[in-house]
Amino acid sequence: MKLSYQIQPTEHFDNIKEVLKIKFEISDRLLLKLKTNNKIFLNNIPTNIKSPVNSNDIIEISLDFNENNTNIIPIKMDLKIIYEDDSLLILNKPAGYPVHPSLLHFEDSLSNGVKYYFDSINLHKKIRPVNRLDKDTSGIVIFAKNEYVQENLIKQMKTKSFKKEYIAICDGIISPNTGTINKPISRKPGSIIERCVNDDGDNAITHYDLIKTINNSLSVVHIVLETGRTHQIRVHMSYIGNPIIGDTLYGTESDLIKRQALHSYKVSFVHPVTKEKMEFTAPLFDDMKNLL
Repeated sequence: MKLSYQIQPTEHFDNIKEVLKIKFEISDRLLLKLKTNNKIFLNNIPTNIKSPVNSNDIIEISLDFNENNTNIIPIKMDLKIIYEDDSLLILNKPAGYPVHPSLLHFEDSLSNGVKYYFDSINLHKKIRPVNRLDKDTSGIVIFAKNEYVQENLIKQMKTKSFKKEYIAICDGIISPNTGTINKPISRKPGSIIERCVNDDGDNAITHYDLIKTINNSLSVVHIVLETGRTHQIRVHMSYIGNPIIGDTLYGTESDLIKRQALHSYKVSFVHPVTKEKMEFTAPLFDDMKNLL
């Protein structure tokens, strides 16, 4: 994949590096990799970042260099691909799969499946998930096909131009029907996994609205995250007295579903390369859909 920019007559830049920093927003880490791999060009000729630039010059970077990704074992999986282009791979993750490999899930994470898929299309890039879901949360996970795309999307998350929406089935009837939970979250003392509402924690904001009720005992809720703390939705819904059904960490087991009934169903963001507004939705899996 290549990115290019033509210097406009009204613009002035001291050198290539300034263009890359201002127009491409290239990080120092990626800039070093581009230099090392000779992937920076001035009018189609490999160049140094200190080279001067003039009006109508075309500055180009190529992200088509191989990276070592042997740290992840390739495992063939039935990936539920929602969308793919040269920049992105967007998947609908089933429950039961962690996004990253770990000591207990060294060969059965979503990243293992993506590594196998990248190998099959001859893409030698590191496995870069942009967003993360808990193992037993289903829904949209985005993988960036290069470092530039990953960095751009992470910046969008920090500036809140990246929107994440969820569907949850919660215990009880939520009241009021629409609200915002603005409670800081921190790690629970004595636990390496569990989080809790804590005045000394990190800022955490969750917006919700009721979609429907089930048997006058459950609430189907639409949730929009303004921040992205670990377990944020699960902690906040439990805090207001409506834990997600099946969430054994922040609620109780359920006879209706064998995992927390939480699904990342929609994301929207600006495409890092085309600058188009993108929006994607992921259908519910049967274990949640059959409860509605």
